[in-house]
Amino acid sequence: MKTHSSSQDLSGQWKIQHFEVGEKRAMDVAAAALDDRFWIGAEVPGDVHAALVERSIIDPPYYGHNDAKSRWIEQKEWWYRTTFNLVRDAETEEHFELVFEGLDTFATIYVNGHEVGKTANMLMSHAFDVTSLVRSGWNAIAVKFDPLHLHHRDKETFDWSSYTKERPWLRKAAMNFGWDWGPRMVTVGIWGTVRLEKRTIAKLENMYARTESVSSELAVLHVTADVKSVLSYRNRQKREQAVVATCNVRLLDRSGHEVAGVTELPVEGGIADTTLNVTSPQLWWTHDLGEPYLYTLEVTLFADGVEVDRYSEPYGLRTIELALHNERGEDAFTFILNGVKVYAKGANWIPADHLIGAIPNSRYRELVELSVEGHMNMLRVWAGGIYEKDVFYDECDRQGVLVWQDFAFANALFPDFNRDFMDNVRQEVENNVLRLRNRASLALWCGNNEIDWLYDMKSASGDITSPFYGELIYHELIPEVLERLDLSRPYWPSSPFGDSNGQDANDPDVGDRHNWQVWHGSVYPRKHGEPPLLDYSIEGVTFKNYKKDHALFSSEFGMHASANRYTLEKNMPAGQFYWGSPEMAYRNKDTNHQKGILLMEGYTGIPQNIEEYMNYSMLTQAEGLRYGIEHFRRINHRNSGALVWQLNDSWPGTSWSMIDYELLPKASFYYGKIFFHPILLSLEHEPGEPLTLWVVNDTRDVLKGELRLNVYALNGEKIYSSSHVVEVTSQSSRCIAELTEVQVLQGRRAEEVMVELVSEGFAAPSNRYFLRDPKDVKLPESQLSVHVNEEEQSVTVTASGAIARLVKLELPLGRVRFSDNYFDLLPGESRTVRLRHPEQTSLPLTELRVSAMNGREG
Repeated sequence: MKTHSSSQDLSGQWKIQHFEVGEKRAMDVAAAALDDRFWIGAEVPGDVHAALVERSIIDPPYYGHNDAKSRWIEQKEWWYRTTFNLVRDAETEEHFELVFEGLDTFATIYVNGHEVGKTANMLMSHAFDVTSLVRSGWNAIAVKFDPLHLHHRDKETFDWSSYTKERPWLRKAAMNFGWDWGPRMVTVGIWGTVRLEKRTIAKLENMYARTESVSSELAVLHVTADVKSVLSYRNRQKREQAVVATCNVRLLDRSGHEVAGVTELPVEGGIADTTLNVTSPQLWWTHDLGEPYLYTLEVTLFADGVEVDRYSEPYGLRTIELALHNERGEDAFTFILNGVKVYAKGANWIPADHLIGAIPNSRYRELVELSVEGHMNMLRVWAGGIYEKDVFYDECDRQGVLVWQDFAFANALFPDFNRDFMDNVRQEVENNVLRLRNRASLALWCGNNEIDWLYDMKSASGDITSPFYGELIYHELIPEVLERLDLSRPYWPSSPFGDSNGQDANDPDVGDRHNWQVWHGSVYPRKHGEPPLLDYSIEGVTFKNYKKDHALFSSEFGMHASANRYTLEKNMPAGQFYWGSPEMAYRNKDTNHQKGILLMEGYTGIPQNIEEYMNYSMLTQAEGLRYGIEHFRRINHRNSGALVWQLNDSWPGTSWSMIDYELLPKASFYYGKIFFHPILLSLEHEPGEPLTLWVVNDTRDVLKGELRLNVYALNGEKIYSSSHVVEVTSQSSRCIAELTEVQVLQGRRAEEVMVELVSEGFAAPSNRYFLRDPKDVKLPESQLSVHVNEEEQSVTVTASGAIARLVKLELPLGRVRFSDNYFDLLPGESRTVRLRHPEQTSLPLTELRVSAMNGREG
């Protein structure tokens, strides 16, 4: 978290009220002395929806169909008000700026009854000079928010804007208008922190720190400070000589000792510029490659020898590159951290709640912690949300997770021919680049989500007949801003992007790729300019299509799974928690519900009740993601990344997420602890074909040991075992052995066995597989015995009779962390699962529910 000196926090309790448009004169409502005692209390940061829920004025919008009952909010004019006290120094010229980190969206700001400015962008911070308006003693702030329709109703609409035609002119989180995983919920309010900044003489306007080079012996850090005078014209004229400004720049280690620094650095032309040499540096790494070490960078500004401003923030020494060719000169898409290749494992991040302003910091911390626990090292901040809050990047910096940062342009045409719109966009881009460019975790700027690719497809199909409105943003405006403000990390114009030999932008041979053959049934390969084709069939949507994908970097792919039982039951009216209910259908915002049915039909069979739906959809997602990711990782000589769509949810629905809205991981998350592990034991196999045994090594060490293959009958009898020598060089994959089905089955049928891979001599999680799809495997009934240890907050589950498939532990509580879940057990095998909660030391283990697809506790 960055800190500046002399800042007064104005967040906390404000008052809100709504009016019809034109009902009140703005200056009357903004008047400093207005009696707002009977207005509604509201927390800042926050939003109107969250405030009205807190005061029981509206029903919780995620319960049932309640979101539809809160649509009236977006039609009103909303006001926020607060007061604060200030002590001004009559002997010193003081400069005051009122800073809003987030205003949603069209706001007019008043201080002591005076209008100080308007905003038209939710996606950036806003600062106002209020020096002449604030006074010693009591002060008042009022903020008026216009309903959005006033600002787009007279605008032209375009051929293409996914989910709603109103948003291209509005610089607001696109997902507020609804997406294929969440409802329409058009928020309004002060969604970021508010503060009053005080300066004298001069201030540190911007800081830029970039690591120019690193080695084990030396890191070179370049620091530039932009300094701005805050003296009034009158006081500048009074001074007999110009202010002499200097900066002290220091890099401190964790113990507070200075490891590099420069004192009395002169400020010339408003800029102080220096280079720090750090000997024997501690580098910032992703958590899987090393330690995400953070120094503290501190810059102090002096005017005529007196300290007037100070800036401090954690800083990681590291270099980041994007290699578009490998050492053989072939096309690639590989992130290089401190000279070391990174295999990017992770997921796409959407806003952690539809009510963005009300998201607690703990929610960010827990989601990033879960990502690390799941062996993810990269999160892609998707373009249809926001440039995330500082706490998100704080946690990624601290926990060693790289961030792929989209600019906020998703799935639409945008009016790049309009000067006012482009000026607004330029301010947004500059604002966020300046805010985020010092982050160690930030690995890539990306211009948009899917726009270049979809423009071609929609043009070819005749859905779009207009020019490529918005193209200037991603291919001219953003690159120009980055050339001025941040050359320390790569820029990629769109995702997906890149084509060769006439293929479209989703070409597997160039750039990154989104695989939507699986789930959406997109037919590939596709040439540029060809109408897109969809195959809504079992064969068209199956996850077995992943093995046909040899992408250089897979930045989006995935499939739906049910949310956990607690998440669904908590948010559904009584009597609606059943398979096929209207409320269950309402939880699924995808455009065609048949895709999920087809996927399950081909793999597990069609569920007949809610229990089967939860199990079948979760198993299909988990096994499907494993199938794809293990394939991508096995071809790591070519593929350098697998980012699942999506990590999290913004409301309690059915979606592609690996972690549901109540922060309860789905089965795929626990599978991911294995398929994202730095060392992966992998079985490549299709029915009737040989079993190929692989070891994938993402570490920087050579692996040596043995790989053991065990084959079990469904009753737990071991029918075959073999051991194979392993030697795998760093950051590579290797086929260790190949065996026929006849060898390993020992006369059994393939649907009657389970295969296990186990490492010996090196640490890797074991990996278990069935050789046929679940619909073809007739599992005998398994009995589960459960032992609860209240003192240790743990549960031990033991299976008997037959292999227990997808053992599931459930508590009627959100945010519970299970050390393991959704696992298979051999007869006689026990597994102890530890439970914890971020805020509760004792969990209601008497309400624990334990089951498997083919058995229950008993």
